[in-house]
Amino acid sequence: MVAAVTTKVLTVNLHHRFDQFNCIVHPSVVSNADRIRRKRIRSCPMSIRAKIGEGGAGNFLQYRKLGDSDLNVCEITLGTMTFGEQNTEKEAHEMLNFAFEHGINALDTAEMYPVPPRKETQGRTDLYISSWMKSKSRDKIILATKVSGYSERSSYLRENSKVVRVDAANIKESVEKSLKRLSTDYIDLLQIHWPDRYVPLFGELAYDFTKWRPSVPLTEQLAAFQELIGEGKVRYIGVSNETSYGVMEFVHAAKSGGLPKIVSIQNSYSLLARCRFEVDLVEVCHPNNCNIGLLAYSPLGGGTLSGKYLDINSEAAKIGRLNLFPGYMERYNRSLAKVATEQYIELAKKHGLSPIQLALGFVRDRPFTTSTIIGSTNLDQLKEDIDAFTSAPRPLPSHVSDGIEHIFKQYKDPAIL
Repeated sequence: MVAAVTTKVLTVNLHHRFDQFNCIVHPSVVSNADRIRRKRIRSCPMSIRAKIGEGGAGNFLQYRKLGDSDLNVCEITLGTMTFGEQNTEKEAHEMLNFAFEHGINALDTAEMYPVPPRKETQGRTDLYISSWMKSKSRDKIILATKVSGYSERSSYLRENSKVVRVDAANIKESVEKSLKRLSTDYIDLLQIHWPDRYVPLFGELAYDFTKWRPSVPLTEQLAAFQELIGEGKVRYIGVSNETSYGVMEFVHAAKSGGLPKIVSIQNSYSLLARCRFEVDLVEVCHPNNCNIGLLAYSPLGGGTLSGKYLDINSEAAKIGRLNLFPGYMERYNRSLAKVATEQYIELAKKHGLSPIQLALGFVRDRPFTTSTIIGSTNLDQLKEDIDAFTSAPRPLPSHVSDGIEHIFKQYKDPAIL
């Protein structure tokens, strides 16, 4: 039986998990009829607005429920990992202001930011966010951060530890320090940046059987999260750079032990990195299975899919992070990734799209994507990304999607070893 709520302007299917509601991005391009429609929608209770279907014209951002949580996140989340390394505090505030003025309501940070991670800069990102939030309504911001996973190189994150682990003590210390840096009482979404156990990370494809190591029991991790949730310091939890095995183990541990369930997974996903998520994580995270929302990071492959690195002598390439920090995100610099990028760019041009429209439109349209994390190193770049995201046809036409699949069959994931 389908439950429905009907008003004069909309019918809402309360059982459709992928339903969304819209907000205005560029009011100047919205018709008067659209304005009236949006005004009526905004007058509805939030619980109903979150279930409105995809209709409407103009440049709008949509909002989606994140997994089993009550967080209605914008389909764009602002990534902040360059704040404090490539961006000054003033520049960070400019981008934060622009993003939130144009409908983005979620931002993603991490205790180890900015990147590349260094002891000298660690925590600057949070401090920049903190100074910005002081003049904002905290309840209007969905703040996501991450506790670091197993690391033998980041001991500076902890007071008295040679190795960073995801055990109860490390989790609690991480949260307390994050709350202090961010000058807030609570974190909306706390994520494990990468697992405590060994997993192939950041471009590695195959699991190395010989690298297995003992890891912190998931029940200990979830119990620590439960305590923090009970104290009101954390609202929801998620994982990042995780595998199907890990997600299923977390869900099983939560269910069997009466512990909090993860609501999200933040993994890399783009035209250059599809297989790891599409092969089996899609099934695991499906709303009718574990109901885990995907927060897709690196949708432009570290900027590669914009095409700026194809001409290594261009100004854009010279100041790009792949060249500023040699070895960083090297997986996107491989020759095969460049060849695939060239073909995706040609496909975009053939159909009157920019490379960024094609890349972001692809990630945006995947039915399993809850929000796409977009990071920028300057305000113009952020404007371009948001405009491309919202102006690309929704969904991308079938002839464009067919072209994407044709290229994918040739190159699969060229950014994966």
